[in-house]
Amino acid sequence: MDGGLRKLAAPSVVPGPSGVAIRTRLGQLTAADAEVLRRVGAHLGALACRDLKARCHDGPGHDVKTWAVRKRELTPLSSARWAGSITRATHEQWALARRGALAHLQSLEAGIRTLRHRLSLPLGQKGGKRAPGGYRSRREWHAKSRRLQVLEDRLARERAAWEAGRVRVVRGGKRLARTRHQLPAARLTQAQWRERWEAARWFLQADGESGKRYGNETIRISPDGEVSLRLPAPLSNLANAPHGRYVLTGRIRFAHRGQEWADRVEANRAVAYRIHHDVARGRWYVTASWQKPVTRTVPLAAALADGVIGVDMNADHLAAWRLDVHGNPIGNPRRFCYDLSGTAGHRDAQLRHALTRLLNWARACGVRAIAVEDLDFTAEKTREKHGGRKRFRQLIAGLPTGRLRARLVSMADAMGITVVAVDPAYTSKWGAQHWQKPLTSTTRKTTRHDAAAVAIGRRAQGYPIRRRTTPPRTHRSDGCGHRTVQAAPDAPGREGPRRRLPGPRTRSVPPDAERTRATRTPTTVRGVRSEREWVQDSLLLTD
Repeated sequence: MDGGLRKLAAPSVVPGPSGVAIRTRLGQLTAADAEVLRRVGAHLGALACRDLKARCHDGPGHDVKTWAVRKRELTPLSSARWAGSITRATHEQWALARRGALAHLQSLEAGIRTLRHRLSLPLGQKGGKRAPGGYRSRREWHAKSRRLQVLEDRLARERAAWEAGRVRVVRGGKRLARTRHQLPAARLTQAQWRERWEAARWFLQADGESGKRYGNETIRISPDGEVSLRLPAPLSNLANAPHGRYVLTGRIRFAHRGQEWADRVEANRAVAYRIHHDVARGRWYVTASWQKPVTRTVPLAAALADGVIGVDMNADHLAAWRLDVHGNPIGNPRRFCYDLSGTAGHRDAQLRHALTRLLNWARACGVRAIAVEDLDFTAEKTREKHGGRKRFRQLIAGLPTGRLRARLVSMADAMGITVVAVDPAYTSKWGAQHWQKPLTSTTRKTTRHDAAAVAIGRRAQGYPIRRRTTPPRTHRSDGCGHRTVQAAPDAPGREGPRRRLPGPRTRSVPPDAERTRATRTPTTVRGVRSEREWVQDSLLLTD
């Protein structure tokens, strides 16, 4: 785009989810069942800790041979399938820690660049839209110069660790490990913390295998809900079924996607299971997951055939507005509120509830596409970029953009609705500038977020967001030609005069209307109409 604006990315259809995960409760367990699960989880958890230590020791020099050695060492203490699940989980955990270390490096480098730039500017110099200005006082400049030294030392340590292949991984979670030193603040006793810590380090998950009975040979769940698991070799004496298996007393049922899971199990297709214990509630849960085949995304034109719903995400609500195929808002805006305070489970439930209401409204309207912004605040969360704007940084950090995108794509795919991602540049600014006032009436108050939803929907459809400035009232007809708002800049005749139509040029009679009666003959000679031609001789004939 011109005028110093950054180039906007084209809207794209977000691909559907690559996997499915559903969860249900393991109910009706006896004391013996719970004891067996505890012993199996503790035994396999110890093996997983040992394997993770070996994997971190290998670092980037890991190869297929070292993986085979680790799996061979774990097989006699568990089984071949348990060993495969443990080594695979170890690889995924190490790779996740590696990606986290790289993101931390990039964050430190971005902070150092910002600090060096602001320190190089004179005190009090104002910044622009693209770069911050100098610091306000000498005291702040001195404090930031000290912070620059701290970040440079931290960057040197992290870079050395990255080059050496060292990662920092805590089985059970770093947050829970740090809670051990703050038990009064967490309102936990040492015994309660120890119970949660041990449960978080258990390992009770098994990968699926296509062709095996019910899709998993290690943790097997039949279509009628019977749960059984293959015991490790040292715990085979606890088996209550043939072939070293233990069958739990209770039966399970998946309420969400239950029929889809049953179809996979009956067809012996791969399904992975994970059993975990919620110590706070005293409940056991089982999670089933499987991969979905890669499906072709719907073309953008086909998805927008029935219009689109533009959605603007905010700290406490989703602002949505429906647009027709021409980019015009229809009806009134909708707002889907949620509360992102409290625990992670509460925030996730609030988000899912808001998205459910949004998708139900889209399906009721007959719209097959929802447009959202492709937000990424990775570079916006640093304290060096926004300085003392603590409230703003907290607001950005609290927006669950990644979780919203993943939840929306998964839930929309189940309802047959397409999600379109658009570039978030200038949507709020241009929406408020060009659409907030025209869409406000005496019975409808349009907010800035509602106008941003219109801008997002129009960008998904490929229409411009910015409207042309309205000409003066006397020039809206024929004074300066007919101006069109929706025409493209290169459209012929965009600002040219309208085509001349035959007929009278009066406001009371349309130019293309037919006359119903003859006009009255004027009384002046000049206005008399005659079909004969008037001829006058040059000389007067006289005798």
